[in-house]
Amino acid sequence: MRLNRLDLNLLVALDALLAEKNITRAGQRLSLSQSATSGVLARLRDYFGDPLLMQVGRTMRLTPKAEELQKPVRDVLLTIQSTIAMQPGFEAATSTRHFRVTASDYPVSVLLAEAARRMAEQAPGVTLEIVMPWDDVTGGIERGEIDMLIMPRQYLAAGHPSEALYAEGYSCVVWAGNTQVGEHLTLDQYMALGHVTTGFGSQRQPSLEEWFLKSSALSRRIEVTTNNFNTLPLLVLGTQRVATMHTRLARLFARTLPLRIVPLPVEFPSMVWSMQWPRHLSADPAHQWFRGVVRAAADAGDAGVSVADQLWGELAAGRA
Repeated sequence: MRLNRLDLNLLVALDALLAEKNITRAGQRLSLSQSATSGVLARLRDYFGDPLLMQVGRTMRLTPKAEELQKPVRDVLLTIQSTIAMQPGFEAATSTRHFRVTASDYPVSVLLAEAARRMAEQAPGVTLEIVMPWDDVTGGIERGEIDMLIMPRQYLAAGHPSEALYAEGYSCVVWAGNTQVGEHLTLDQYMALGHVTTGFGSQRQPSLEEWFLKSSALSRRIEVTTNNFNTLPLLVLGTQRVATMHTRLARLFARTLPLRIVPLPVEFPSMVWSMQWPRHLSADPAHQWFRGVVRAAADAGDAGVSVADQLWGELAAGRA
């Protein structure tokens, strides 16, 4: 395909150069040598009448023209890619589609595990890849590198469609043998206890409860910080510490571990968890099916009729 001397391969190369801002890395992404990539950049500079990438010290920076081109070029390529890949007669039972989702371990445990079980029944050839969000939470959506992002609503990327899945509250979790905590906690007790909390990314982004407490001028004693939600309950076992957890996750772990769930002594704002996807995938029948599976998993969790709920019910009945 040629657009006034600019063929599709040059457009792909332009996208890589603008994204990487580095000739060597762009070449690796394009499977081209450094000299060949430099030649492609020279052709692009000639076409646009602009340097596009300028050497500043030891790094290369985009010119204003290149910054203007970055988003429309990416959008054009994603639209072409999705149009070619889109199968009008999607059949889940025979599909071999691969979906890549960015989500932390919390929604993996309470939402995506259920979705994966449903996928296995409906579409055994469909595969799912889950990647953890770190510093660049929304970049994968912007670059079209992921098919879905599962995050609280306030952290979603601008300009891409999304759908709310469920609202989540918070609870305190303590070891069943904790002698300092009864059925209820006062605010003074809560603040006096040693806490287990989470911090994410290279900047150690604080957890929601830490942000909320600081904004309320409340200071607690944090004794252990972990980088995922699923280890919070493990780190209170055998101690007098407390962890503030998503209620769904707390209930999941309390089924198998000697834990007690205690109401929070302060009202935390609930979080609306949502799924978001790149806008170029909105009309893709396969992606529409996938969104339906995730939506059904969320509804099952709300109603307490997920596969996990059913299995635990059968286990409990067998013990009775």
